Amino acid sequence: MRIEIGIDAIDPEGLAAFWSVALGYEIGDMDSANTYLDLVPAREHDPVVYFQRVSERKLRKNRVHLDLYVDDPDATIARLVSLGATVASEIQTGAEGGWWRVLADPEGNEFCVCGGLERA
Repeated sequence: MRIEIGIDAIDPEGLAAFWSVALGYEIGDMDSANTYLDLVPAREHDPVVYFQRVSERKLRKNRVHLDLYVDDPDATIARLVSLGATVASEIQTGAEGGWWRVLADPEGNEFCVCGGLERA
């Protein structure tokens, strides 16, 4: 099985620049129609993330989002904010002792940076 995650974007190149650093992926090629831009994962079995050019801005909460489990969530949040993310929530805690904080990428797509449970 292969998993690909598509993210709508007004500016695929701009979001690719943000997410390539956030995920440690390489920026791939734009398709010939100038619609789709892939990020290439560092490890073969990691999901492909791609950006699909759309004309409309994001208006509502995401129905699907990425959870980033990292070794140092506070440093990761600070790094992503310096790249253009915004903090969208206070820290939330889960029943099993983990925690997360909702951020938004430069186009407003929500994602979580998670800590407290080892899934990285």
